[in-house]
This record gives sequence, structure tokens and C-alpha cells, in this order.
Amino acid sequence: MPERPFYQPGASSVEGLPMALQMFHNHPLVMLKPHWHAQVEVNFIVRGSVHYRMAEHEISLSAGDMCLFWGGLPHQMDDLSDDAIYAGAHLPLVHFFRLHLPTDIRHRLMTGATLVTSATDPADHHNFERWNRYFRSGDPAITEHAVNELLLRLERVRFEPYRLVPETASQETGGPFDQQSLRNVGRMCDFIAENFLYDIDCVDIAAAADIHPKYAMSIFKKSTGMTLNEYMNLLRLSYAQALLMHEDANVLRVAMDSGFGSLSAFNKSFRKLAGMSPSDFRRGGVK
Repeated sequence: MPERPFYQPGASSVEGLPMALQMFHNHPLVMLKPHWHAQVEVNFIVRGSVHYRMAEHEISLSAGDMCLFWGGLPHQMDDLSDDAIYAGAHLPLVHFFRLHLPTDIRHRLMTGATLVTSATDPADHHNFERWNRYFRSGDPAITEHAVNELLLRLERVRFEPYRLVPETASQETGGPFDQQSLRNVGRMCDFIAENFLYDIDCVDIAAAADIHPKYAMSIFKKSTGMTLNEYMNLLRLSYAQALLMHEDANVLRVAMDSGFGSLSAFNKSFRKLAGMSPSDFRRGGVK
């Protein structure tokens, strides 16, 4: 019996392109270890079943289930049925902020919860396949149409039965944001996306949005649950994990190419997120 193929991060995968918008409709692959990326992820199970290990909880989903979660925390699809097919997207934060979701849902997702719903219908099977086809058309207008339709579909979740896993949460919640604040956060995300591999700081990022650095740090933290430095490190670490999968990867070179100013800073940030050193991650996850 042939070995089941497994998922491995690469330069052209979601980890190596941490600010890219991606859509997919395919057979999922088992992940041998957790991965992370700087997009919000939506998965719709077309057929079969899958099992996820999230940062602090586990979820099993079957055909017709849909979930939404923040990919910036380590997560792993560690089991699935042989007939499994799933569809969905990796959405950069600028798209996630366009969603009209209750504030508590947005906050819970950004702090590690997973939204799960079984309130789907046959139209979802056809739509996810079509959105993926539109996305791969190469036509920006058609791609934008697919994204807009997907966002509207996700917004519909609030009108139907859903659950947040885990059910309990901290008392802290993100406050409501006006459209100007969300636009400012989007402009900061755009600037970080183009420059995270370079030596930038909160002053540079705030200037890109034409706002004061203290205000920039405040609204970014309130809207994402992360500081600007934590978000930049996340993008750099996502990019780094893809580089580490190359056979000839050198940890020092990966640290420099990922935008970290020193090997010690890279090791500290990587261990904090992944629970292991970059060297152990490269060797296959031995802590």
C-alpha cells in the first residue's frame, strides 16, 4: 500500500507568501507538523472528513461543515479520510477587515478560536468550486468578484447557527471600529506586506497611513490582538518556515533573509511561536 502523501511548506505555498490571497479546491494532505501563516483561513469540507489540531483545541469536521480561523497560530490537519476534498481560501487581514461580523466573533477568531457551522447547502458546493475557478482565471475583475461573493457568504454565518470553539473566552473583547480606523489598519497591513523583509519600525508603518505612531499601535492592537512588532514577526516567521524546508537551508541565512536583524532574535521569536528552535523545526520537529 503506497504511503499517504503529506503537506510540506514551500516558497510558493501560503507560508512563503504570507500576504497572498489564495483559493483552493482539492484533496487535502496530512501535515506532519503544525504550520502557520498570516492569513485568515476558511475551509469548506466538500467530501469525507478531516481532523485539525489547533493551538489549544481540536476539531473534527465532515462533509458540509465550514470553519473559519486565524492562521497566525500554529495549526495542523493531522488526519483525514481517504476520500476527503476541501475548498476554501487564505484571506489577508485587509480582506478579513471587510467582513461585517459581530465584534466578539472577530476578536475571538484573532485570539485563537475557530468558528464552525454546519448550516450550509448544496449551493456552497457549487460556489466554492466556482470561486476557485474564478480566482485561477487570471482576470483581476473576476478574481475580485469571487472574493466579494466569498466575503458575503462568510457574513451570512451570523444569521445562521454556528459555534465558536472553544466555547469559553476571556472577558476582554475588541471595541467597535469606524471605517476610517479599519482603512488605516488596512493601509498599515499593505505597507507591512511590501516591506516586512526590510528594517522597518512603527514610525515607518504609521507614516504610511499618515497617522501618529502611538495611535497606529493602539488601533492595530485593538483590531488584531497583536502589536505591530508581533505582526511583522509573524510574517517573517511564516516566510522563514518555508525557507527552512529547503535541504540546503542555513539557519543564519534564513534569519537574515527573513528580515531578522540577528540570529538570537530569530531563534527567540521562532521558539515563542513554534515551541521549538528553527534547527529542530528543520530536522523534523524534535523539540
